[in-house]
Amino acid sequence: MDKETSSRRSFLNKLWLVLGGVAFAELLAMVFAFFRPRTPRGTTASEASIITAGAVDNFEPETVTAFVRGKFYLARLEDGGFLAMSRRCTHLSCTVPWVASDNKFICPCHSSEFDIRGEVANPPAPRALDLYRVEIQNNVVRVDTSKAERRSVFAANQVTYPKKA
Repeated sequence: MDKETSSRRSFLNKLWLVLGGVAFAELLAMVFAFFRPRTPRGTTASEASIITAGAVDNFEPETVTAFVRGKFYLARLEDGGFLAMSRRCTHLSCTVPWVASDNKFICPCHSSEFDIRGEVANPPAPRALDLYRVEIQNNVVRVDTSKAERRSVFAANQVTYPKKA
């Protein structure tokens, strides 16, 4: 009986090991599926990456509008130009909220500050907020969120202006 008990015990130990491995593999699959970006049904990745922000007239100068779906901020500068900036701090990728009362982005993780153009006003952030391409067609602002443009500082050629009629 000792031999029979021993083989049964070793079989059960191996069974628990296999079942534990299967459970761990399922857990890993769920974690990877959770973090994988999804595209809306019925659209391609390129269609999902272009977000229509709205008419130019909907955005007042010196304002910032958050777009949750595209994970970006659309800033209308004092001169009427537009910038679409990533919501991720360039220091540790924390989500940076716009604080309208202070007229700047302030990172909650390490207090980096960015002005309305996304330029670093107070480190430790090493560079300006990343940009998305903005295009204005028929007086409608559209933002392409397929690829963020990494930048070190603000430059005037990064701003998109509406065409004058």
